[in-house]
Amino acid sequence: MKISQYRNLIIDMDGVLWRGNTALPGLKEFVATIRKTKCRMVLATNNSSSTVDQYLNKLKLMGVNVSPEEILTSAQATGAYLQKMAPKGSRVFVIGGDGIKNAIIDHKFMITEDDPEYVVIGIDKKITWEKLNTAVMNIRAGAKFIGTNPDSTYPTEDGIGVGNGAILAAVEVATGISPLVIGKPETPIYEQALHRLGSNSSDTLMIGDRLDTDILGAQRANIHTMLVLTGVTTRELLETSVVQPDLVVTGLPDIISGLLTN
Repeated sequence: MKISQYRNLIIDMDGVLWRGNTALPGLKEFVATIRKTKCRMVLATNNSSSTVDQYLNKLKLMGVNVSPEEILTSAQATGAYLQKMAPKGSRVFVIGGDGIKNAIIDHKFMITEDDPEYVVIGIDKKITWEKLNTAVMNIRAGAKFIGTNPDSTYPTEDGIGVGNGAILAAVEVATGISPLVIGKPETPIYEQALHRLGSNSSDTLMIGDRLDTDILGAQRANIHTMLVLTGVTTRELLETSVVQPDLVVTGLPDIISGLLTN
């Protein structure tokens, strides 16, 4: 299979386009090549901490311009999914950053610590015992437990750090209840990405750096996959994994070459 046969791309951001606040080599050229080859893309991230506007600004500082419709976060996917299962005005306790909080409000829910019907947890770099305890108490009282994403780690400029999966695990241990996860590797975020692209799984390629979320989730959705070795997955991890992508590349320059090769 060739990269150039795909006209629709679902692209992870952390570990694929950047690490932390540092653009990975070839980022500007990669997006320019997507425009040149008239491919369509959705930048789909499991990171729920930032808003779409914050991602737009981050990309702009890196020299890349994209439209809001080309960004899909696990926070947006969670808000959209919750909107299907709960009436407007439902009470939600949220752990996380601006991204998930804004998404919950944008979808017409009320954020509260008092008697919530749902507990939604995304990555929170200011996590405290008090936040965790409030989540546990409310879930034990009957609130439904939802996680934006299960990533146990997170790629930064300084190495591999703690991801949202670690927070979910702490709450799960204390409650004995597993969360309903909306982001990768679960299907809701892929379904929303395909809808935005106006495509189907057969003509779409998922580009990501994580085997257990990006690649596994795409395979569940019958989407072909490409692993980029600039994030959390090393060749050693790849060799021992039961999850195997269709294609493996070392970085964005390889993808650029593939898009330009007939």
